[in-house]
Amino acid sequence: MSKKQQYTLEYPVRCSPTILYEFLANPSGLQEWFADKVDERDGIYYFSWNGSEDEAEVMEQEEEKFIRFHWLHAPKDEFFEFAIEKSEVTNQTILVIKDFADKREVKDQSRLWDHQVKDLFHRLGN
Repeated sequence: MSKKQQYTLEYPVRCSPTILYEFLANPSGLQEWFADKVDERDGIYYFSWNGSEDEAEVMEQEEEKFIRFHWLHAPKDEFFEFAIEKSEVTNQTILVIKDFADKREVKDQSRLWDHQVKDLFHRLGN
């Protein structure tokens, strides 16, 4: 099996880091756009989509800055991360997503994230 590579996506968003972080780090916020159902117990997030389920643990987080998840089934060095940055020039909030995929799947995975983020922006009123 080929080793997955990390890729990064950036999305400018019109909302405060505080509000955005609620949608990235809390089960109720994630359930609005990322998965059909999200529960959290003891640092493990339980995600479900159309009847299938997956589990991820929080590796690291800093309030209003970032949260990094690790899928329990994935290799230890792989993760997905939501980070919130501010543009120094425009002072705009930027959502930065880091994830891993096989090289030939990066484009498809990026499209999937684009679709998910579109749902997030709809919920945020962007």
